[in-house]
Amino acid sequence: MDLKSRRIERMDLSPLLLSLKVAITATAMVTISGLALAILMVKLRFPGKSLLEVFLTLPLVLPPSVVGYYLLLILGRNGPLGWLNWLFTWKAAVLASWLVALPLMFRSAKAALESVDPSLEMVARTLGAPPWKAFLEVTLPLASRGIMAGIILSFARALGEFGATLMVAGNIPGKTRTIPLAIYTAVQANRMDLATLWVVITVSLAFAFILMVNKLQPR
Repeated sequence: MDLKSRRIERMDLSPLLLSLKVAITATAMVTISGLALAILMVKLRFPGKSLLEVFLTLPLVLPPSVVGYYLLLILGRNGPLGWLNWLFTWKAAVLASWLVALPLMFRSAKAALESVDPSLEMVARTLGAPPWKAFLEVTLPLASRGIMAGIILSFARALGEFGATLMVAGNIPGKTRTIPLAIYTAVQANRMDLATLWVVITVSLAFAFILMVNKLQPR
């Protein structure tokens, strides 16, 4: 076995495990908050609704460094959430991943809910079903494919988050170093073999996620 093979063999798998931990936690948060916000935007009318939708979509188009900057202000010592002491912990990485993935879930769920014919829910209500039951048993199942697509895309986005994570969680081996940060570190250290291996893993995961989303699209 040559030196290159031995170096790869000793590769630390903590970035993969941490990335999955962060992505799964962030996706759970995104699913709950994104779906709730989508339902709110579809079902209710209130002043400032368009402005709120723009605000929820903003992290999708902002540079990750800008998102990370605002998170630093929020999580910093003098910020409103500074008492949590989450800076440079895996929880900060979760918060960063949640924020950048939320627009994907919100917009996917909103589009899925809006695609369901409202008359179907009204029929269920005329048959005696209360509004909440008609929504849960009629609208939500019909929108489930779009919602699932949003969940998968959010997971993929959370798994690949780099910029905001680097700013609020840092690049601490074994604590906050996720796969994107491991790739960055390997390139900086001229470990191109290790960087290539992480890239292959990331591309494979992304390919699988996109394939699942395509399978969920209506024929």
